[in-house]
Amino acid sequence: MPEGLILKGIGGFYYIKVNDDVIECKARGKFRKDEVVPMVGDYVDITMSDHEHLKGNIEKIYPRKTVLIRPAVANVDQVVIVVAVASPKPNVTLVDKFLLAAEHQNLDIIICFNKIDLDKKNKYIDLYNIYTRAGYKTVCTSSKTKEGVKDLRKLFHGKSTVFAGASGVGKSSLLNVIDARFSLQTGEISKKIRRGKHTTRHVELLAITEESYVVDTPGFSSIDLMNIPKDELAILFKEFRAYLPLCRFRGCSHTSELGCAIINAVENGEIDHARFQNYKYFYNQLRELEKQRYK
Repeated sequence: MPEGLILKGIGGFYYIKVNDDVIECKARGKFRKDEVVPMVGDYVDITMSDHEHLKGNIEKIYPRKTVLIRPAVANVDQVVIVVAVASPKPNVTLVDKFLLAAEHQNLDIIICFNKIDLDKKNKYIDLYNIYTRAGYKTVCTSSKTKEGVKDLRKLFHGKSTVFAGASGVGKSSLLNVIDARFSLQTGEISKKIRRGKHTTRHVELLAITEESYVVDTPGFSSIDLMNIPKDELAILFKEFRAYLPLCRFRGCSHTSELGCAIINAVENGEIDHARFQNYKYFYNQLRELEKQRYK
């Protein structure tokens, strides 16, 4: 049985790269019985049912090294979180949610500040500095002027990379500049609601080279953190980690305790105040969810 890679899945059909061919496959009934759903990025074994028309069936799904639920993709090495610096206005709470989801999966993270050509006063530099100081790898790009695109493309080498971000931040436009073969559909920002239109309809794995893949995903207006325990939240904030061992109390929630090293670092300007406020917001959300579960 040939081993292949699922490039995309639409309506119960999966398109699997095997050597130089793409085979249209269905999943065997045993997967449905076992409540296992094939994912883009899965490595699979297939059997051919129609060699002439390149059709077959998925027989085996290999163990996944990483799993993202939203976007639904397996076996990625890193995530590029695309943030438009203008049109639409950056949603920092959503950016931090994407970061937490990626940190929870132990993925390498790159933050891409896009559409910098639209920010004539370079206000995005403040946002860039916040996340650079937090320890994240960052790159600034414009699909219009192509600034920063070569630097971003280099980061894809030998990796399976997922492109994630809110609707309208320019993910598909960036990918089209990175590799013109993609020819991905792009959309304009709605003038009425200043929100992006969903032009990517499904998750798809796109080949840049034989060893480098990128996943274009639908844009999101929200992302769920329900699977993260509240007591694990602080370690997922990259800039908190150096201060956590310094907390005076075991089991510190880092939200209001006197002598908390995180709170002291915020007050001393060592941790960004807005990031800390998002931490408290997420912590309280997760605490309420846990209360509801145990009622």
